[in-house]
Amino acid sequence: MNKLIKFLSAVLCVIATSTANAQPNLKLEVALPSLQVAEYHKPYVAIWLEDSKRQVTQIAVWYDVEMKNAKGEEWLADLRQWWRRAGRNLSLPIDGVTGASKGPGMHTVSTDLTDLLAKMPAGKYKIRIEAVREVGGRELVNIPLTLPLDTTKLPLSVEGRSELGLIRLSAKQ
Repeated sequence: MNKLIKFLSAVLCVIATSTANAQPNLKLEVALPSLQVAEYHKPYVAIWLEDSKRQVTQIAVWYDVEMKNAKGEEWLADLRQWWRRAGRNLSLPIDGVTGASKGPGMHTVSTDLTDLLAKMPAGKYKIRIEAVREVGGRELVNIPLTLPLDTTKLPLSVEGRSELGLIRLSAKQ
């Protein structure tokens, strides 16, 4: 009987420890506002993680992937900050990173941020989100964060002013 109690205590201890150390799944949401303009085109959006040395890790790039002869890639240079940091050196499309441009509404980034951030060395970073629209404007917003991520400080959010709406990094419920 004592052996059974010791065994069950050990199992419960392992379960409690693994639950306490488990990182919640992270979710990055990007809102693209509905704009009342004469000519609306879906924005091109780039999302990347940048460390204090300006090293870039790609998270997502949304552009017109369906244009013939990769014509949609020609306009990626208009995402100026992203293009200068890393975009011009990439061979597109990138599996798991690039995707179709999106219309107004709240969009969840499909990249597994929990794994991505867990692999990064400790330090200060920014999640940078840049949007540009044909016959429209351009906007860049940043979410500063420190890794390893203190999940008690979530959600982290920032609000765009024109081409971007609410950007929120949170733990999945």
